[in-house]
Amino acid sequence: MPLTPLASDFYGFEAKLRPHEQDALAALRDWLDAEVRPVVDEAWERAEFPHQLLPAFHRHPVFGMQWEETAAFENSALYRGWVALELARVDASIATYVGVQNGLAMGAIGVAGSPEQRAEWLPPMARGEVLGAFGLTEPLSGSDSAQGLRTVARRDGDDWILDGEKRWIGNATFADVVVIWAKSAEDGQVKGFLVRTDAPGWSATKIERKQSLRIVQNADIRMEGVRVPESMRLQRANSFRDTAAVLRLTRAEVAWAAVGNSIGAYEAALRYAGERVQFGKPIASHQLVQDLLARMLGNITASIAMCTRVSEMLDEGVQADEHAALAKAYATSRMRETVAWAREAMGGNGIVLDYGAARAFADAEALYSYEGTREMNTLIVGRAVTGTAAFV
Repeated sequence: MPLTPLASDFYGFEAKLRPHEQDALAALRDWLDAEVRPVVDEAWERAEFPHQLLPAFHRHPVFGMQWEETAAFENSALYRGWVALELARVDASIATYVGVQNGLAMGAIGVAGSPEQRAEWLPPMARGEVLGAFGLTEPLSGSDSAQGLRTVARRDGDDWILDGEKRWIGNATFADVVVIWAKSAEDGQVKGFLVRTDAPGWSATKIERKQSLRIVQNADIRMEGVRVPESMRLQRANSFRDTAAVLRLTRAEVAWAAVGNSIGAYEAALRYAGERVQFGKPIASHQLVQDLLARMLGNITASIAMCTRVSEMLDEGVQADEHAALAKAYATSRMRETVAWAREAMGGNGIVLDYGAARAFADAEALYSYEGTREMNTLIVGRAVTGTAAFV
């Protein structure tokens, strides 16, 4: 299936994808437009996850593409970035589901699991037979997770006993297994555990009344004496550095998702501008509306350029924390501007789901904050350029 370039890819960055990657992206785009786009507004309004989409979704080359156990074909970080963009262009919550299942949960196993754990878990997770989540953030610990984790793991013979709470854990209400990061009572280091959600002492409660990413099923998790065998401890997760290695892989893809959310809002505004008639002509012919559209397109184009280079650096093996951090901070900041301008171009209709900008406008706030706030990411960049840490 040939890939029709997005008009919002103004400088043609999609052409950097290899032909087989373009074909896979075209098939994904066609499926998203046909099957996902028609249901997301209602799902967002009801704060429900469209589980009926998952069997077909997991047949697309999206999940596990960075691991040899599950890669459907040879692919690049640039392709995986465009997948994140394409998903968020249709719905940022669906992109977040993939970010959790594929990037965080499978990523933790891929980065920190033993060869045996990778072989056991990654293939069924890629097929959607096992759904996962990633439990790092806590009610009292977000940006300070490196030092502030309160969830404790205590060794008890061949098992570990976990006690603590987690918050904002996406997919956790329906996940089969959750990667839980806890501080060891033995050595004080952060370790990772694969915890089955039917374990005694485990509970996950959906967070209600959200106004952003409403389709994502975030949960508060409570663990009271949850027993986990040593075989379910991620064997190569021995400190927070290993946790950070997982986040490093996913942070750049959040930047790509921010670009996708921007594009979704921009495309909706562009369509609206061509259809909405005021003073006897489409508002697309008004100078102020064209100015808003040009500003949106400039933000999108600059962000694609930055994300493209960051993904190329990952493929080249030279991407560092600060590179992904700058892309995430920049792309999400420009996204915030872009979705606001898209809503502005629609006037009052911009706050109604039917016109395409309202959902992107609301969802932008969550993308702006998760996987490291703008402030935390700028501190990572600041440490790199000055040689001095200023986190506290």
